[in-house]
Amino acid sequence: MTSARPAVEPRELRRAYTASLSGTALEYYDFAAYSVAAATVFGDIFFPSGDDLAGTMAAFSTYAVGYLARPLGGFLFGRLGDVIGRKKILVYTLMLAGIATFLIGLLPTHAAIGGLAAVLLVTLRFAQGVAVGGEWGGAVLLSSEYGDPRRRGFWASAAQIGPPAGTLLANGVLALLSGVLSEDAFTSWGWRIAFLLSAVLVLFGLWIRLRLEETPVFREIADRGERPTAPVSEVVATERRALLAGILVRVCPDVLYSLFTVFTLTYITQELGMSRSQGSTAVMIGSACQLLLMPAFGALSDRMNRRRLYLYGTIAAAVWPFVFFPMIGGGSFVLLVLGVVVALVIHAVLYGPQAALLTEQFSPRLRYTGSSLAYTLAGVIGGAPAPLILTALLAAFDSWWILAAYLLFTAALTGVGLWLARDPVVDPEEETVAEAVTR
Repeated sequence: MTSARPAVEPRELRRAYTASLSGTALEYYDFAAYSVAAATVFGDIFFPSGDDLAGTMAAFSTYAVGYLARPLGGFLFGRLGDVIGRKKILVYTLMLAGIATFLIGLLPTHAAIGGLAAVLLVTLRFAQGVAVGGEWGGAVLLSSEYGDPRRRGFWASAAQIGPPAGTLLANGVLALLSGVLSEDAFTSWGWRIAFLLSAVLVLFGLWIRLRLEETPVFREIADRGERPTAPVSEVVATERRALLAGILVRVCPDVLYSLFTVFTLTYITQELGMSRSQGSTAVMIGSACQLLLMPAFGALSDRMNRRRLYLYGTIAAAVWPFVFFPMIGGGSFVLLVLGVVVALVIHAVLYGPQAALLTEQFSPRLRYTGSSLAYTLAGVIGGAPAPLILTALLAAFDSWWILAAYLLFTAALTGVGLWLARDPVVDPEEETVAEAVTR
């Protein structure tokens, strides 16, 4: 029997939602700024080789480092989040991501210090990845463990709004800089401004998070003396099926997102002769749509079976590339925008409910660790190698068919994950929150 708690104040709910959204927005602003810069600038200034394709692949290799570092963040911060609490860890991850991104904006280039520039870039990219690996699971819990667990899809979507918000802001800043500066000025110093601006977002995020109390669910677990001492070992020993399901359900959305927000910029410039600003504009419009669609699909998943909605989105993701690539083959900007927007709507169908789907696979006392490990390990096999694999496949086969087939393969993996996943269960610790919210 759980103890009664005072009702959760609406102000606290709104603050938790804002804290979750703002932190993930910052960290995905960092990732998106790097993604755009990797596709357009970093190949020349950090990895010069005289071969545009080789330079782009080298830049995407450091993009992948950010994903490969995520499991370390999930392991380290996820474990601490279940042991000492959600709020403290989220302050640390926010500061780590912000400092790393700010320092990228100050890095000297290859022309100034040679190969050391690339080493420093990879190091800071690694730090970004560690921060994101620890951020996501906690950000999801920060909002969802304050809200009614029967509306977990909506409350958990706060963290899911962060990626499109961060992507929109990063692409907007870089597009503005690219538009108002000459090509030489943008390549020389203009891109740095986007990374230095992260300091503003860090200060705002810290201001919100430091004013927030620990989540009611974690406080309930702590009061009952049920905090785990070795959460990683417990997850591996007792919740292996949940971990595998959580990993696989993320693979297709990760590859879909990489394809349409990162690789497409390379594809349209190198294969279709379109400008990078056209690609960035299409991504910005699609990301703007996602700001409203993420919580909408999260809320919809509270009203219908979450796994079924996710399956519909996975099928759409598998089919869309076979429509998209022929559609943009003529180099039409309007069709490019339409194609990217539809792709990001499909991504919203998946990503909006995804946070709830992942976290509800694990018991509350292991939820930070379990969801963080699933999220980060999925990135290693999905999002991390996607730009590299897509670039290599295009170079080897010189056809969009192989790109679409690769996404189809990842959709099949996500289908297996959905088969393994369980439907929502409201645990005893969460019943207390539900009663407090509804009083």
